[in-house]
Amino acid sequence: MTTTSHAPTLRTDIPARIDRLPWSRFHWRIVIGLGTVWILDGLEVTIVGAVASRLTEPGSGIDMTAADIGLAGAFYVAGACLGALFFGQLTDRYGRKKLFMITLAIYLVATVATAFAFAPWYFFLCRFFTGAGIGGEYSAINSAIDELIPARNRGQVDLAINGSFWVGAGLGALASLPLLNESLFPANIGWRIAFAAGALIGLGILLVRRHVPESPRWLFLHGRVEEAERIVDQIEAEVHAETGGELPPPAYVIVVRPRGNVRYRDLVKTAFKRYPNRAILGLSLFIGQAFLYNAVTFDLGTILSGFFGVSSSAVPYFMMLFAFSNFLGPLLLGRLFDTVGRIPMISSTYLGSAALVAVLGLLMRQGSLTASSFMALIMATFFLASAGASSAYLTVSEVFPMETRGLAIALFYATGTAIGGITGPVLFGQFIHSGQVSLVATGFFIGAAAMALGGIAELIFGVRAEGKPLENIATPLTAEEVEANPQRQGEIQAARELGRDTEQQHLDARARNMRILRRAAERAEHERRGLRRFRPGPGRAFYSPGQIGTAGTTSRWHAASDEELDREVDAIDRALDRHGPTRVSTLARYVGSRFWGPGRFGRALREAEAEGHVERLSRDNYRPGGPPRGGSRPVSASGR
Repeated sequence: MTTTSHAPTLRTDIPARIDRLPWSRFHWRIVIGLGTVWILDGLEVTIVGAVASRLTEPGSGIDMTAADIGLAGAFYVAGACLGALFFGQLTDRYGRKKLFMITLAIYLVATVATAFAFAPWYFFLCRFFTGAGIGGEYSAINSAIDELIPARNRGQVDLAINGSFWVGAGLGALASLPLLNESLFPANIGWRIAFAAGALIGLGILLVRRHVPESPRWLFLHGRVEEAERIVDQIEAEVHAETGGELPPPAYVIVVRPRGNVRYRDLVKTAFKRYPNRAILGLSLFIGQAFLYNAVTFDLGTILSGFFGVSSSAVPYFMMLFAFSNFLGPLLLGRLFDTVGRIPMISSTYLGSAALVAVLGLLMRQGSLTASSFMALIMATFFLASAGASSAYLTVSEVFPMETRGLAIALFYATGTAIGGITGPVLFGQFIHSGQVSLVATGFFIGAAAMALGGIAELIFGVRAEGKPLENIATPLTAEEVEANPQRQGEIQAARELGRDTEQQHLDARARNMRILRRAAERAEHERRGLRRFRPGPGRAFYSPGQIGTAGTTSRWHAASDEELDREVDAIDRALDRHGPTRVSTLARYVGSRFWGPGRFGRALREAEAEGHVERLSRDNYRPGGPPRGGSRPVSASGR
């Protein structure tokens, strides 16, 4: 990267260098160090759901009603909303790393304090500050993850990380089993230990996070260019030492001008004047998932106890089943958000879960459900809803300029969650307290409508962001300022020169582009056959403009995920052509698939088989199919 003579304008290839990295231990460290915040959130929310019925029983040490449980959930969500707004602005001002350390410390103090609750008001206060710490984490963590994970893996990784909420939920439910057993712990002690246990996990995460670097994207936007370069150099050196392969040249260069801090009014102006459709989309997704999720999660224990006769000590078993289905959704469906695409997957998960919730409400009103059938429908509903809810965070963090990323996540999370996440638990808590099944069913109908609105908004306003660099999805504000300044045109042209292809690279890119177009046409024809043409969602034919002023093939050709898939298929084809019939495990080692990212080898192998480049001999053996593909640039042993 070089600076221009007209400081403070900068040319940088840092985003492209981050996106070209093969999957490595560094990325797993990001996932573990940052993604585990959702485990804490899941632990907190589920512990309240699991111990809710115990808190309403005599001898618990605190006098609370079912309505108080719903109110406590509302205080937690209110704290998360205000914490996101407050710490979100600080995230963009002082950096991702400082804030995700501070907010985790706030969580640790508040959750330990909850264990000493003696009255409802004190419990509400502790839940508020616990939520504030978690809400602040959302802005810092989502920003850092999206800015450090390569574009081709961003959707799957982001959804899996957000889905890890339910790992915490399962742990919370599992821990509650012995803690709610009165033969082991008194009624007024067990639930207190459950809250204190969250602090131990948080402390471990705090230690891991010390080794997570600051976001280089944030650093160069704030003029700290040398520090950003040093961090990226260290990451590349670590990845090179692990993979042993050479990294491809950066695909593009951007021109930016470091600027001061962005205020909320600047963000609102950017969101609702420059990107009004994306603003409506973000609000709709957050309101829908926040209403349904917070209402059901906070009140599931009291629904099971009050309407299906489940004892308070048995509630954690049901909570574990609930958590299991929620975690499987993002884990199994996440890769489809990078392959099938954001719009079809987000709309189908929202609309599909809305339909199931409506069925649930109808059957509950008719009195046709048992505890088992109720849980079966809940699990099916939230298998879809969990992937959809996780995609709301992914969407908002992708579709706004990087200078406003932390603020955008905070604003849309806080606004959407304040509308849906506070009203949901309060409303459901009152419905449950009334003891009327018809009112609880009505609550489910409201939740179904909220999710359906989110799905419809995605169909209308969704953005095809799969596989695209963040700077291509939403042009940085500073890059637009540079583009609009006539004095900077020479610099932009120079930046483009840095990313210009050689003639052979251009021919290779054209050949690859033709293969991608053919593959897309075949998929489109496949989707038009039979009943598949009636599936919800608008399909794959969506255009998303590239960033003004970016250089290289990324802005001229297809999404980076399509190019990566073509290179991976090419690597498999060449490996089989070189080695002959090969077992799957050996083939994966030949192409270095562990550096491609989670789930990518399996997809590339299926694509190669479908295109006739490889042929299956048995369940785990393949051989070369037709002639090797021509016109492709040779790849290294790592498949890169």
